[in-house]
Amino acid sequence: MLLVQSERNALLSSISAIVGVVERRHTLPILSNILLERKGGKLSLLATDLELQISTQLDSAETGEDFAITIAARKLFDIVRALPESAKVKLDTKDSQVVVSAGKSRFTLQTLPAADFPRVETGSGLGEVIRLPQKALKRLLQLVQFAMASQDIRYYLNGMLLVLDGKQLRVVATDGHRLSYAETQLDNEVEAREVIIPRKTVIELSKLLGEVEDPVELRIGSNQVTITLPGTELVTKVVDGKFPDYQRVIPANQPRHLKANRQSVMQALQRAAILSNEKFRGVRLVMSDNSLGIVCNNNEQEEAADEIEVSYNGDPLDVGFNVTYLLDGLGALNTNEITLSMGDANSSMLLTSESEGGFKYVVMPMRI
Repeated sequence: MLLVQSERNALLSSISAIVGVVERRHTLPILSNILLERKGGKLSLLATDLELQISTQLDSAETGEDFAITIAARKLFDIVRALPESAKVKLDTKDSQVVVSAGKSRFTLQTLPAADFPRVETGSGLGEVIRLPQKALKRLLQLVQFAMASQDIRYYLNGMLLVLDGKQLRVVATDGHRLSYAETQLDNEVEAREVIIPRKTVIELSKLLGEVEDPVELRIGSNQVTITLPGTELVTKVVDGKFPDYQRVIPANQPRHLKANRQSVMQALQRAAILSNEKFRGVRLVMSDNSLGIVCNNNEQEEAADEIEVSYNGDPLDVGFNVTYLLDGLGALNTNEITLSMGDANSSMLLTSESEGGFKYVVMPMRI
């Protein structure tokens, strides 16, 4: 029985949208599969890890009667990706197997019963629909997602805080050593809500969003968030925990302000980092009149020193930071000029940019 006939690129695009959800290590064998289903004339592909579920529609495919079947996600993805771009791909079912064919290429894959495939059901209590352009949400994620913790024992840091407050949408991420904050204005005033979205969801959502004005819709509940894009829906559980008070972490009234060209600072840091200690990645920022010195040392008694012209009239300051953290924050921006605001050698640094007004990035100092 013919299940699907589709252009290779269209099928690959749909599988690519969901395959990131599939864990390489899993407790349930069926979680390594994707659900391919035709119902009511619509063909959809769905993947889940029980915490996050993404479903997408394949509109251009030619199909017959309704069916539901599960196929190994990674194998199907690798097969379709390896086929020529101009190929027409057919999926046929034979006994309990699926035959993937294109031209003279044939691949026979095992299946598992679709009835056993677990779904994340959309719960009740979801709030009102919040709409904003895809590119606006994508930009927010780009500005904070690098600061999320990864596998931290403080599980509430392994994700991103999403805050609705009046006509403002804020996103915050921290790993305990640095914090990134971004905000945007919404068209309508919405009910105040606050949830922590898991790290994996943020990463997968960032891949799905395009640099387009097309809308993305969010509905936020107490234990679940649904995100809808044209042809694709993402349903995620939220992290049950208390996020740190980010407003207390962001320093105010810092007395020292250094203005510089973002690219110049990044390039100087990248050069100096070549000789940084691989374990601690420390770099010293030495500030004096209109000058920023950057110094790195390592265990072999080697040293890198660089100096760039900046706008700075404060008292001299010598303070250490993790160079990777600095480069992450600078790399997230698209602006020309940045401002580094500081107190003393023991206080956090605040990175801002006038042309990216809603962005704030805080980095804790380190002893070097």
